[in-house]
Amino acid sequence: MIGAGGMRQETAETIALQALGWLAEEELLGAFLGASGAALQDVPARAQEPEFLAAVLDFLLMEEARVRRFCAARGLACEAPMQARGRLPGGEQVNWT
Repeated sequence: MIGAGGMRQETAETIALQALGWLAEEELLGAFLGASGAALQDVPARAQEPEFLAAVLDFLLMEEARVRRFCAARGLACEAPMQARGRLPGGEQVNWT
């Protein structure tokens, strides 16, 4: 298993873009836009922003069943979205000890 530190940011962004496309295919894009506050017309430009892509993965990761369906559809390991999230802004794991 590759930890988030072993995944390149470009790979993480690609997974997030795949997730964004999958959300649209599954008719979940409206729910994501409502949750994130983003507007549909802004998606093409915002999809280039690592922070926006992080929000896409945050939304995907809210439900395990959603993660499993996405990964099955894209041929990814179920850990891939979480690993990708760790490489995008705000995804660093905090060690409180």
